[in-house]
Amino acid sequence: MNYLIADIGNTNIKICKINKNFKVINTYLFQTKNSNLERDLKRKLRHLIKKNTNKKVLFSSVVPKVYKKIVKIFKKKKLKVFEIKEFNLKKIMKFKVKKYSQLGSDRIANAIGAYYKFKTNCIVIDFGTATTFDVIKKKGGYDGGVIAPGIKLSIENLFSSTALLPMFQLKKYPKNYGKNTKEALASGFFWGYEGLINNIIKKIVKKNGINFKIVLTGGYSYFFKNKLIKKVKIENDITMQGIIKIYKDFLI
Repeated sequence: MNYLIADIGNTNIKICKINKNFKVINTYLFQTKNSNLERDLKRKLRHLIKKNTNKKVLFSSVVPKVYKKIVKIFKKKKLKVFEIKEFNLKKIMKFKVKKYSQLGSDRIANAIGAYYKFKTNCIVIDFGTATTFDVIKKKGGYDGGVIAPGIKLSIENLFSSTALLPMFQLKKYPKNYGKNTKEALASGFFWGYEGLINNIIKKIVKKNGINFKIVLTGGYSYFFKNKLIKKVKIENDITMQGIIKIYKDFLI
């Protein structure tokens, strides 16, 4: 038996096929704002859905409009779709937040994935459309977090808001400040986010007075892997691991 799980983010949609041992065996990526998303998804589903595919599909979604569209497509294929916040997740994790309803499904999945994988205090840093920091305690579950501007979005916003600054891509960590505009931008973004990330980690550690495992996920993880004040672990599937845990506990 194979199973389907998915994560709908503001930038990308990731759909994974998992096997009977709940290991990811195939991953498919789509752009969330792709104008041909419905067409592309329908084509891919022909190959995704087999006779041994479980009819229950579990999503994590932070884009309600896109989720509704995808639900309609899946239902036409006789699949039953669930979103992780439909379940009483407080059975598997404590959430020490003021408004649970405002906590994004992606951050919940990240927290559950880290909590059950590492069984220790963790800070999960997700380099997505926003750069998020989620604090997971070994005994207390989800303890809250920090949301900072995303790197890619910040670059795009700077470019769209200025007349003379060029669009650029972060490619390698700068050893020096810039000798031209693109080098100056690269230094500003790399060094700026390095400082932001390290400062937030310091404040979280100081507030709690305990050690944390630092878990990085998302597109810019590798850029900062060796630039942070603490040793880090890159887990690009931590969101899916959280969704898998929820699938096993609530849909099997």
